[in-house]
Order: sequence, then structure tokens, then C-alpha cells
Amino acid sequence: MDTIPVAGHNLRVTRMNVYSMRLINVKALLEREELMEKGERVNHRAKVLEFSDDEVTKYAILSHRWIGQEVDCDEIVDLAKMNEEERDGVRQRDGYRKILDSCKQAKEDGYDWLWVDTCCIDKRSSAELSEAINSMYRWYENAQVCYAYLHDVLHSSFPVAPDDDMYADGWPEWFSRGWTLQEMIAPSNVQFFNTEWRAIGDKRMLACTLEEITGVPEHILTDGLCGDRPCVAQIMSWAASRTTTRVEDRAYSLMGLLGVNMPMLYGEGKKAFHRLQLEIIRTSNDHSIFAWSCDGEGVRTGNILADDPSVFRCCSEMELMNPDEFIEFFSEDMPDGELPSTEDDRLGTFPVTNRGIQIWLFLSPYDGSDSVFQAWLPCRSFSWHPPVTIELCLRESNYYRCAKTYSDPEETLQFRQVYLRYQDTSHRNATFEIDDSKIIENGFTYQCAYPAKFTGNTFILTSTNPACVKVYSSDQTDHFFAVGFGQVFGKDWIRVEPDRICDSAEEFALNEYNNMLVEAPDHVRSMDKARSGARVCTMHTRLPQWKVLRTCVVWKSSRENGVKLEVLQDPSFDCVSAKWTGFKVDVGVSAHYFDNSIDITVHRIYMIPTVTGGLLCYSLGRRRVSVS
Repeated sequence: MDTIPVAGHNLRVTRMNVYSMRLINVKALLEREELMEKGERVNHRAKVLEFSDDEVTKYAILSHRWIGQEVDCDEIVDLAKMNEEERDGVRQRDGYRKILDSCKQAKEDGYDWLWVDTCCIDKRSSAELSEAINSMYRWYENAQVCYAYLHDVLHSSFPVAPDDDMYADGWPEWFSRGWTLQEMIAPSNVQFFNTEWRAIGDKRMLACTLEEITGVPEHILTDGLCGDRPCVAQIMSWAASRTTTRVEDRAYSLMGLLGVNMPMLYGEGKKAFHRLQLEIIRTSNDHSIFAWSCDGEGVRTGNILADDPSVFRCCSEMELMNPDEFIEFFSEDMPDGELPSTEDDRLGTFPVTNRGIQIWLFLSPYDGSDSVFQAWLPCRSFSWHPPVTIELCLRESNYYRCAKTYSDPEETLQFRQVYLRYQDTSHRNATFEIDDSKIIENGFTYQCAYPAKFTGNTFILTSTNPACVKVYSSDQTDHFFAVGFGQVFGKDWIRVEPDRICDSAEEFALNEYNNMLVEAPDHVRSMDKARSGARVCTMHTRLPQWKVLRTCVVWKSSRENGVKLEVLQDPSFDCVSAKWTGFKVDVGVSAHYFDNSIDITVHRIYMIPTVTGGLLCYSLGRRRVSVS
């Protein structure tokens, strides 16, 4: 950092160097420590931190797991100015001993300069912090040597097998942190040290073991990312099991590995990872960025961008496909005239627009739905696998990522331009409180739920658990019926599938769960039409043996749904539409079919046992409405 005079004034302006990397002067720090150790007078003006150019300076760099007693920039600079008690407190910290020991190692290896993230960044300056984070991969890459300090390794050799008794995740904690991933890959020379600062191996010698621990291929560890660079999804998979203290650092710690830069906005939460993906898309045409959760695990319905690196766990062997091979895969399903050519720019570009990510995809609709599609991406999970597929849901002319279904898509194939929505959709957890006592009283038995984790009659649906199906059977026949509850795009839906014969209730539940997920947007539209302005909706569905299931839902609040299920038996029920009907009343309503009319009774309080606490109903009047 330089100070320069301003013409005509007695002011001085501070100017940072173009390459503003603050480094520890190894000799100055060790000399200062030696004087303090002897109790001798220390030169307060001696500089222990100086700015330098990382492109020309030969320096060592430290990689470590942060602990609670680190030493910051001010403390390392002002240590000599502190009173004796305060100074000794800093010098006794584990964080200071770590800096001191790494300086001793740097001196032994012949390096005059050392970079340590705890004290070489003034974190009070957001501009300096942002610059440091955006430069960090380069700083580690340009270092002559990286000292990887494994504070929890007590043995004199590098661990070669997982040890759950010694380490929480089986391996030293350094391997579970987000930032240390780039710190392992970027430097060509990484030396590992145990808790006593004894050398226990280097990256090249340990490459095979490191691949087992981290999932990073051995050739990347030995040769770096400059050669045969993996696809975006595979790089993301290396960070899938790693953690950071701040959620934003899950994204920021990957910028260097993925070759992008962006400003730091601590406080934005998971949006940092969304911004990271948009930056990647702006500089790359790598479709694998959309392949997260390609195994169907952890998919939520919403924007096309992943929320976290953990959903790329299934992409550890992901690779991009050659365009010729990708197009050839569809040659039997589409006429030659409709197939794009390898020179077609439509396959290789997908710009980010204010409407969404504009992209051309091969799509097939799912059977029975006009809004859910299977989309193929030009990448594959393993070298011998077909292209990866993901599920997309059409809503209001935009396409969203949606939960995987195990139904079969139609054989029709289209090459279509679509807009993938990257803005977050509205979402809220939805609580469903079910009263099925009247079903049980009328000869039906509850069999099972899918997913099985949903037990009891009160459950909460989330973006990653968007639906639940409950299956009932008749005590008199071998018929099942299913009631599904779900939410999509922040809206609730309920669906009844009656009169099915299956080998088991579990099989029926799984099949209906998959079918209802595919048709969920259609179910929402059906309920929305009836619900408009209504607090209560009812639907009647015909069951076997002249029985009718009446489903009544009362919205107790924007997040709570009270649902009452009743079975009625009456041969006169010959007009069952299986459609939702909403009632615009202030307090409550009940409805009963009679011939071609409905008797509607309006109550002061609508009585739904276990849903509203079993309050009494007071009738205000009855009127008959024709439905013919």
C-alpha cells in the first residue's frame, strides 16, 4: 500500500497496489516473537504485514480448519503495542501458535513470505474481503507450497482408512470444510502436517487416498484443472458433503474452482448459490448444471437452479456428451429433418433473460398430463449411460423443475425452445389435519401412507416432501381408494382416486403418489377454480357398493387445512361429478346431495371433529340448489 501527496493540499491518499495481497514477513514476525519471548524491547514500527504482488513473489500459504481462538489482522499488527497481559493472551491462543509454527516451517523451507487467511485479510473492509475471496483460488494456485495443517491428526502418519472413533465423519475435519476443497486442488505442492507440525505426506504421494476421501479424481489432484476439466456437475459433487459456517460460503468457496467471479453479499443465504449458477451459465454452455438430483432424490418443485451443492452428490461420475453422440441418441424417435445438426447454435447456447433461461431441449410429455415433461440433457451419469433426464413442469408459459415421477413418458418427442424459470416461486409449508373417523365407522380400513414417514392424521408438506398419499380399503371388497394431499407452486391440492384393484396397498400408494405428482399442476388448477373466494370446498367421489366419499376441506389459515372425509351410502347419488365446489360463506357450510339438488346448511360454526376442536353447530337456515 502506498501513500501519495495530493497536489495543492496537505492531504495524503492511500492507494492499494494492483495486486493487493497482504503477506506476513516471516523474518520480521519470528524476530519479534523471539524478542517478546526473551522479554526484550520490541520495535513497534517493524512491519510484520506488507502488500505484495502474488504473480512475482515467492510465498508459502496456510490451509487449516478455523477454530475459536484465531488472531485477526489488527491483533497481529498491534501485538507489540499491547500491554503485557493482553499480549500474552494473544500469544497463548492456538490460532497464534498456528501462525508462528507455519512461519517457522516457511523459514525452514526458504520462504520469506507467508499468507494466512485469519490475519492477512482486514475483514472490517467489505471491499477487501470481497477482493480476497475472488482472488483466493489464484493466491493458492500461485503459492510455492501450501501447508495443510490437520489439527486433529495425532499420529505421525497420514490416515489411510476411515476412523469413526477418532473423527466425526471418519476422516480429519479438514476434509469436511468447504474452503479447503479449493485449497487442496489449486496449489501444485500441498504438504500435510499433523497436530505437532510434523510432515505426514504430500498431495502427489497421497493422491490415491485423497481421491477416496474427497471424491476428487487422482489426475485432478496431480495435474490440476488446466487439462481435462470435469463438467460443472462433477465439480459441484466434490463439495456435496462439505460444510461452511456461513451458508453463503457454500457458493463463494466454489468460485475459483468454477472459474467465475461475483460480489459478496453476506446475508443473502441460498441466493448466493443461485447467483453462482447464473454466473456459470453466462460463461459456459455446460448443461450438466441442470442435472442436480438426477437420481430423483431431494427434488423440489420450483426454479431450475439448485439450492445447495449437496444435490449434486449423484453427479460424481457425470460427463458431457459429444454433440454427435447426443443427437444420434434420438435418431430413431425423430425424422432426420426435425433433428438439429451439430453445427446448430440452438444446442450450445442458453442465455439468461428476465423471463427465464432460454434453452432448446428434447421433451416428451408424460402420459395423462399436458404440463409435465421429461427433458434430456447432453450429459450422462456414467460413460456407458444414456443422456440424463430431468422433469419439468409447465406453468403460465414457463418451465420449472419438478419432482421425479416413475410413470412412463409418451413416445412423442419434441425439440422445443423453452424458458426455464430461475426466479424463486412462492413456497410455504402446508399443514393438513385429517379427520377420517367417519370412514372407519362405515366399513373402511386405513392401510398405509406414502411416503411412509407420514404417520398419523396431521402432517406438514414442504418443498422437498411435496405430497402424501393415504390408502384405505373396503372391509367388504378387495377395492382400495387413495386420498392424496400436496402442494405445488405454494398452492394446496387434494385428490381422490377410487375403485382400484392392486396386489398390495403399498404398491397402490406408490403408483398413485407418482401419478398425482405428475398431475399436481392440474389438481391445483381444479381446486383454485372452486376455492376462489371460498373458505370451504367439497367434492364427492363415487366408491364401490353405492358408496360416495365426501371430501370437505376448510382453510383454517393460509397454512392450515382441515380435511374431513365421510362415506355416504345412498342409491340416489346418481350425480357425482368428482369436482370441487366452493362455498362463499363467512363461517361454514355443509352440503348433502338429494336427487338432482344439494341441500346446503349454513352454520355459525362449522362442525368438523378433531379439526376445529369439536365445537357445536348452530343452523342458520337451509336452502336447496338445483344441480341439474
